[in-house]
Amino acid sequence: MRQREINIEAELLDVIKRCKWCHLAMVDPDGNPYVIPMNFGFREQLIYMHGAQHGKKISILRQNPAVCINFSTDHLLRYQNEEVACSWSMKYRSVLAYGKAEFINEAQDKMAALDIIMAQYSEKTFKFNPPSVREVNVWKIKIDKIEGRAFGY
Repeated sequence: MRQREINIEAELLDVIKRCKWCHLAMVDPDGNPYVIPMNFGFREQLIYMHGAQHGKKISILRQNPAVCINFSTDHLLRYQNEEVACSWSMKYRSVLAYGKAEFINEAQDKMAALDIIMAQYSEKTFKFNPPSVREVNVWKIKIDKIEGRAFGY
């Protein structure tokens, strides 16, 4: 089975929409990579995320907003011969999205972004507590570049 490039926009977006989490990659001020799993929301070529007011990822994003986000789904371990290690492989579909994090500061804009994040996980509508909205960091990433791969599909 060969790896293939995913270059149809609808297929790329479908992978993103079906994921329940992603991995956010950043580069710290010392040039070291930093990758963490994140919940997210996605709408109209924008990825939305949220987190605490302070911490390592917030410090990194404020100094260097460039990010790469990995989405991966449809994982299936398979083999041709159970006794031969080299015949084992993993089927998958994955997408890498590149962009820059932009913090959202206005309460109404934060709530709209949080609605998009919640829509990734539930069809319910939610209310937001004003102190919680004030205390959360919310950011968006406009996708500047996107690429995908599939193996076994």
